[in-house]
Amino acid sequence: MVAAHSAGVDRNTDRVAVVAASMTQFGERDGWIRDLLAEAGQACLADANATADEIDHLYVSNMASGEFEGQTGVPNALAHDLGAVPAYTARIDQTSSSGGAGIYAAWQSVASGASDCTLLVGGEKMTHRSTAEATDVIASLTHPAEYKHGVTLPSFAGLTARAYLDAYDAPRESLGAVAVKNHENGVDNPNAQFREAVELETVLESPIVADPLRLYDFCPITDGSAALLFVPESLAASYADEYAVVAGVAGATDTHVVHERPDPTTMGAVRDSGNAAFEMADREPADVDVAELHDMFTILELLQFEDLGFAQKGEGWRAAADGRTARDGEIPINTSGGLKSKGHPLGASGVAQAVEVYEQVLGEAGPRQVDADVGLACNVGGFGNCVTTTLLEVAE
Repeated sequence: MVAAHSAGVDRNTDRVAVVAASMTQFGERDGWIRDLLAEAGQACLADANATADEIDHLYVSNMASGEFEGQTGVPNALAHDLGAVPAYTARIDQTSSSGGAGIYAAWQSVASGASDCTLLVGGEKMTHRSTAEATDVIASLTHPAEYKHGVTLPSFAGLTARAYLDAYDAPRESLGAVAVKNHENGVDNPNAQFREAVELETVLESPIVADPLRLYDFCPITDGSAALLFVPESLAASYADEYAVVAGVAGATDTHVVHERPDPTTMGAVRDSGNAAFEMADREPADVDVAELHDMFTILELLQFEDLGFAQKGEGWRAAADGRTARDGEIPINTSGGLKSKGHPLGASGVAQAVEVYEQVLGEAGPRQVDADVGLACNVGGFGNCVTTTLLEVAE
């Protein structure tokens, strides 16, 4: 373990640093969940020149390994596979925001003094199931009153998109612009599931899934894993020459029954978690240089963009349509390709968002690189039922 590193650590002043990150290839993978988790975990440790016996806490962000492949106990299995025994392990399940919740848990474990080295690995294995089966597993996160009536997340997305377009006189093309932008960004992400640009006409003429949303408004079913390594900032230099710090992190929930919300186009948990994260970081939206938003559906990118304070309500679509959220725009959104192009392996997605932000603020994003010192990741569970927002800054 890392007791030898602990001398001089002051938990009253020490910030939590992220000193390493990794992401596997996203898409259709042959390996099972244990294989994917181990791949990302080993790569993350190697990125920090760390060994598994240094890990105090090992967290696994995963929504449904039991439902998808009958595999439970994945954190314990990962500790064995990495050689991290006797590290404390826990599985973090907060539906599709499990990755963001894992970041919160990992940050807490180091900030509290309980751990000097915490490895977070998020992953999901999904593609071996049919689209109908995968959709049913995901739909199980809805309220039973909604689930028994056949309500799915795509149907929520379609209803909300129609309400938004009508309320704010937004053209259908503005949603298509989100898909086009994120596919273009994904071309330069070697780990993205889809690395092909698409034309707006292709998006607008693709098959209808949940009117007014079409096939290209939805993210794919994905296998993959991603990992982050957290330590006190006072120990960061022993792992990395450059690193990021968790400037702010916060979570929030909204009503579990979506139709009980006063305005379906407002994601209250996004607003509340964002406000708390900004307050913790002593930052505001104008300070953010790059952001990864949870675009499981194109409409969600617009809603989060507004509810995080990057635009006034009903104005987010203009930013997308005018190119202000493009990689060379005022506030680049989803430079990784987002869930739309990069893929959405449920438990891995929030971790992978932070991996992209980490690489951006450290200047390690290659052809996707933008000018960034402060980045934000917003990971959404369900249809805004639970949300975690994280701000990462480059350490000075």
